[in-house]
Amino acid sequence: MHIPDGYLSPSTCATLGVVMVPIWYRASAKLKKTLDVSRIPLLAMGAVFSFLIMMFNVPIPDGTTAHAIGATLIAIVLGPWAAAISMSVALIIQALIFGDGGILAIGANTFNMAFIAPFTGYYIYQLICRNTSPGSKRQIIAGAVAGYIAINLAALAASIEFGIQPLFFTTADGTPLYCPYGLNVAIPAMMITHLTIAGIVEGIVTAAALKFIAHHSSDMMLTQTKIGEEA
Repeated sequence: MHIPDGYLSPSTCATLGVVMVPIWYRASAKLKKTLDVSRIPLLAMGAVFSFLIMMFNVPIPDGTTAHAIGATLIAIVLGPWAAAISMSVALIIQALIFGDGGILAIGANTFNMAFIAPFTGYYIYQLICRNTSPGSKRQIIAGAVAGYIAINLAALAASIEFGIQPLFFTTADGTPLYCPYGLNVAIPAMMITHLTIAGIVEGIVTAAALKFIAHHSSDMMLTQTKIGEEA
């Protein structure tokens, strides 16, 4: 899902980068007001977790790979605004140091994976597991479902960003300047992989991590009600 440079037009990248600026500003302001000092290390750990989990790629039939992103898990534990910061840091480091995702495409990649994924995952989770006890079976299932849906919505956003390129950016003779595949190709190509593989991996990772946290760090689960009120 990491969009490399050259697949999106500079104007698309710039637009999504501009969209992310107020989101980062709002996230920073939220964290200054609501994030307890004792939980700051968890924020850094969230970025590290996301960075590491995105390095574990699962081979898929079309010759490429898919991976989990951890956005929903971070949002559940720390809140969606904290997840936006953690995911953004991980994605920026990946782009600048490891070349995983383009530098010009940082705005697009963070919009998809540091905004859409954590916020949709968090609120879907809250909707499913409302009024349940920490560590309950319903809570674990909610994490799996939320993680699955969130990564697929992020993938859908990326596929639309790819697919609109030949509609708006072509040469005089109609040759696409950037991604050459329209929506009819880009959406199925992205979604089949994420609906059948990446989404399942994300759901399993989210559920397994929540179960582990519930058994070994139940205090983290108990803070979710407060986080939900602050979100």
